[in-house]
Amino acid sequence: MMTGILWLVLSYVIGSIPSGLVVGKLFFHTDPRLYGSHNTGATNSYRIFGKAGGAAVLIMDLCKGLLGVYLGGLAAQAAFPHALLYGMIVGGLISIVGHSCSCFLRFKGGKGVATGLGVILFLAPVPTLIVFLVWAVLVGLTRLVSLGSIVGAIVAPLIMYVWGEPMPVVVLGVIAAILVVVRHKDNIVRLIQGKELKVQRITKE
Repeated sequence: MMTGILWLVLSYVIGSIPSGLVVGKLFFHTDPRLYGSHNTGATNSYRIFGKAGGAAVLIMDLCKGLLGVYLGGLAAQAAFPHALLYGMIVGGLISIVGHSCSCFLRFKGGKGVATGLGVILFLAPVPTLIVFLVWAVLVGLTRLVSLGSIVGAIVAPLIMYVWGEPMPVVVLGVIAAILVVVRHKDNIVRLIQGKELKVQRITKE
């Protein structure tokens, strides 16, 4: 049991790693929280650091979700081997919570989109690719990453259900969608007001 708990704690700690801050400080000597939308996510990192920096942050955040699911599986194997899927789901959710409420950022953090994408990519790869296409089309047409993320999160559990994924995975999709929408509440207000920042490079001043 203790081993399983330790794996889940590790899932939270890894999820808490602020990828944008790490990339910004190590390679660009810049804190992304000082510019743009003032967060450490991949979108704001792209605005500040460019394609390479944004891609690095995206991949790191995605891997946090993948690792969270894997570590959740290890936790289940250690404590409840017959509940492997549930352990993976819990580990994935914990990594998303870590990303959104990071112990390294005074329990603040990102929106959880990229980390959540890593979680569902591990558990439901084909629906995840469909969701990514929906996201890419919306962002390509509007240049609004927040809009693509919100719509993608909402349709994800629907696509999982239609594709025939196990019900626990569909429920995970619903929970993740709720978390993403709640974390985007300010973005939703700005979208309605027509004031949302688009995905484009900014000049640091």
